[in-house]
Amino acid sequence: MKIRCSSIGRIMTEPKTKAEGPLSVGAKTYIRELAREDIFGIEGSPSSKEMEKGIAVENDSIALLNRVRGLDLEKNTERRENEWITGECDLYDALNRRGHDIKSSWSAKTFPISVTDCIDKMYEWQMRGYMALWFADTWEVNYCLVDTPDGLNRFEPIEWHIVSHIPEYMRLTTWTIERDREKELQIYEKVRHARAYYAEVVAEFDATHHELTTA
Repeated sequence: MKIRCSSIGRIMTEPKTKAEGPLSVGAKTYIRELAREDIFGIEGSPSSKEMEKGIAVENDSIALLNRVRGLDLEKNTERRENEWITGECDLYDALNRRGHDIKSSWSAKTFPISVTDCIDKMYEWQMRGYMALWFADTWEVNYCLVDTPDGLNRFEPIEWHIVSHIPEYMRLTTWTIERDREKELQIYEKVRHARAYYAEVVAEFDATHHELTTA
């Protein structure tokens, strides 16, 4: 079992009591979800309007980043993995050993206007996973504000969603994370505990659902 970079944050929460062991209740809940998916051969996560927009406007957001920053980056299609984690990043600048993640904001009301608004532990752990896999020195989380496609916004004011008239530099907020190898070791240690718990969950399922045999 390898943890996807986008899910690393779900196992990194610290236990509130010693009785929980090395994994928090939330981390154990996530591992049980993974076990269920593997046992029944199901995959995927619920969709939302925010996720639908992110997929639909990804190229627009990449283009916005490139224009504002004077870059020429293309969408990455390579998935990497090591012994512990796996991930497919958005953009990687090999020359500068710098990665870029794209987060397309749902609307002008949800767009972070400063780095203070950007900080998110889930995203931080995700980027640390990418840095480990791509051997990058830094990774950026780039929040982009672009027009919402027709049909996705049904009830909110149109001015929250049609934003192309706003100067482009005002529609990009960047949060930069530096590589920390000690934190990468913390990730691997959590994955080790997650694997042990995963094995317990599978064994629990097998003990609960054993096939009946007849003589």
